[in-house]
Amino acid sequence: MKSNVTMKDIAEKLNVSSVTVSKALNDKEGVSEELKEKIKTLADEMGYRYNTMAKSMKDGRSYNVCVIIPERYTGMTQSFYLKIYQSIAQILEESGYYGIIHILPGDDEEKLKLPRIYHERRVDGFIMLGQPSKEYNQLIQSVDMPLVFLDFYDEHDDVDAVITDNFYGAYELTNYLIKQGHRDIAYVGNLFSTSSIQDRFLGYYKSLLEHKIHLKQEYVISDRDDRGEYIEFDFPDQLPTAFVCNCDQVAHLLIDRLQKNGYKVPDDFSVVGFDNDIYATLSSPSLTTVEVDIEEMAKTAVKFICEKMDNPSAEFGRIAIKGKIIFRESVRKVM
Repeated sequence: MKSNVTMKDIAEKLNVSSVTVSKALNDKEGVSEELKEKIKTLADEMGYRYNTMAKSMKDGRSYNVCVIIPERYTGMTQSFYLKIYQSIAQILEESGYYGIIHILPGDDEEKLKLPRIYHERRVDGFIMLGQPSKEYNQLIQSVDMPLVFLDFYDEHDDVDAVITDNFYGAYELTNYLIKQGHRDIAYVGNLFSTSSIQDRFLGYYKSLLEHKIHLKQEYVISDRDDRGEYIEFDFPDQLPTAFVCNCDQVAHLLIDRLQKNGYKVPDDFSVVGFDNDIYATLSSPSLTTVEVDIEEMAKTAVKFICEKMDNPSAEFGRIAIKGKIIFRESVRKVM
């Protein structure tokens, strides 16, 4: 018998989707009783250990909240999400809960494998920190357990979400560049990657529209592939005078590329970022950026998940937390 049987394994045997399997094992609507029984029988035969949380909740709680972070958002080169987790864990402890971090391996995300803590009935709710693949997003929503999205949302779904005000932050950054005399301004980010990158682009675009600046398609520069891996920047033939980057790490990489090509920032080009993370001060020059209010985002997410664990029917919608611009040395005024 195969160990660590996943929902995907069961789905492939029956030629159905993993979401259908999840709904059946959690007795959710949308699957016929006949198919539910078939899925449960096969799950038992294959040795799959599925959740019995709904029954155990009547006897008490684990007082654990699982914070899931896709692996690509962690590591030595990325500290933003781990800083948010630290705030979440501290605020949860003050509320009588423990925050358990689960770094979601890329392989588990692809195979649609839920955290072991879920199967072992040792968690009362999930905070999904950082946008996973569309398929994993659907899977985590099919689990009958309180869930909050943090730092992303999906417009097609009804999940409570806490985000930074990406739109207004990028709008203000672009306005600032225009006030400094810039009119040829590029946006750096894969628009199909995350909701945050899309919203920051829309804020940038609104600023251009308000100042009657035409958006040049060649000024939308991709920074990563569909798996979130950074790629080489494909610069247009006619370079802009300023770049709005979707995050500080991308701004840092962009400055490094420009400097290797013999340019200087901000003498030749102005560059702004977003997040105010470690890359904002590692960059030379240091970055003008939007500081995300990590503490307020964490506090709001914890409030949502705690209230949802007390009352599963509680709904909050999508809340955007305002950030603020931190002015540094990466922008110069042009005539």
